[in-house]
Amino acid sequence: MSLTMGGEDFQHMLRILNTNVDGKSKVPFAIRVVKGVGRRLAFVACQRAGVDANRRAGTLANDEVERIVQVISKPEEYKVPTWFLNRIRDPKDGTTMQCLSNQVDNKIREDLERLKKMRAHRGLRHLWGLRVRGQHTKTTGRRGRTVGVSKKK
Repeated sequence: MSLTMGGEDFQHMLRILNTNVDGKSKVPFAIRVVKGVGRRLAFVACQRAGVDANRRAGTLANDEVERIVQVISKPEEYKVPTWFLNRIRDPKDGTTMQCLSNQVDNKIREDLERLKKMRAHRGLRHLWGLRVRGQHTKTTGRRGRTVGVSKKK
């Protein structure tokens, strides 16, 4: 059985949350392209928006796309548990929220700047361009530096 993706209402590319989404893949896998949306949130968003997870993303109507975007943008209103979200107890204001697309990059940058400003060990390692998570650095991660012993003539 071949997969036919024709018709007037089929869209090969969708625009969801400022991201190009492939219309040929199934809805949960298509919306995972949006930064900040993972596998589990994608399936929950389809379920809460009332969209069949086996449908192709190109066959969605505009109102269905809007419902999915609403669930992803404000998951607390659709009874998604707080442990499901990717930003729990933000250090600045203490709120729990779901960060999406460029908001994820901004929050990571803010966190690193906060660590650097407070001179925490992790922040200093980021500042110096060294490994942060406890890896060995004696023999690995030498790119950009001179390596080896100079030969005597």
